[in-house]
Amino acid sequence: MKVWLLNTFRQAAWAPSLVLLFYFIVGKGFSAYSAYPDLDMPTHFFGGMALAYFYLVAIFQSQQLIGPCPQLLQSICALGLAAISNILWEFMETLWDLGFATHINQGINDTLSDLFFGLFGATMMVLLAKPPERF
Repeated sequence: MKVWLLNTFRQAAWAPSLVLLFYFIVGKGFSAYSAYPDLDMPTHFFGGMALAYFYLVAIFQSQQLIGPCPQLLQSICALGLAAISNILWEFMETLWDLGFATHINQGINDTLSDLFFGLFGATMMVLLAKPPERF
């Protein structure tokens, strides 16, 4: 299990980390989301792609532990895990706003847009990804 975690993080943790780094430095550090509200859409799109990539690699690496897994099932699981992560991120934004009186979440339209672009990015990654043997 330790080897699986190390291999997964070594190969794929850079993708979601890069999106989070962009979010915190550009979005929060320079207040870019206030100046350019539409920047939120590509951030969620690439976040969805990064999460799906991470999960595709994690699922591929898990085959050493659980045995072979068909490509279609790997893709469906990666998309589902990315969707769950996307939803949890939106819950976190809402809870953060409620707990700390911030204004991360701009309402239902913002939440639906974030979910749409995150799922769209994850779907694009799953559809366009090379077979996992190449990760």
